[in-house]
Amino acid sequence: MPPRSMPNTSRDHLARRLNAVAEGDREALRDVYDLTSAKLFGVCLRILNDRVEAEDVLQDVYVTVWHKAGRFDAERASPITWLATIARNRAIDRLRALGPARAVARDLDAAEAVADETPDALAQLEASDEAARLKSCLEELEGRARSAILGAFFGGRTYDDLACEAGVPLGTMKSTIRRGLIRLKGCLGE
Repeated sequence: MPPRSMPNTSRDHLARRLNAVAEGDREALRDVYDLTSAKLFGVCLRILNDRVEAEDVLQDVYVTVWHKAGRFDAERASPITWLATIARNRAIDRLRALGPARAVARDLDAAEAVADETPDALAQLEASDEAARLKSCLEELEGRARSAILGAFFGGRTYDDLACEAGVPLGTMKSTIRRGLIRLKGCLGE
């Protein structure tokens, strides 16, 4: 998500502070840091996906700002866009410097988010002897309770999501599922 544009007063203030940094004003650099560090840290962290590396890059960003603030041109870019570009470029440079081993590690971490293509819990249960009994007991439940239980426990849906879909309050959905589970437990215990 790109940085949001700042209101003109904040934008003008930041531009003035960058101009003061260009003149060697250390207090102005502190102000620029205070006004922008959270946003720029987010840029670095999003690219690097490593808090320690992002903190290091953020420090490099402000060293660069100290040395290159004179190159800022308010006619060409907003101050936050100029700063975010520096942060982005520094973060990409760091990512490249970390090399392919780092990219492989990130890819392995990202692999955890890939969907598991194995059969879901319901499909696995259907393959067992208990599946027929569970299916029979589920069929004895009232339709809304049955579909809510299947959605919550076999479909991975939240109670809130199920309540919204059914057009009922969350408490009603919780009660429906609870009563259905009590009936299901009774049926399976027979």
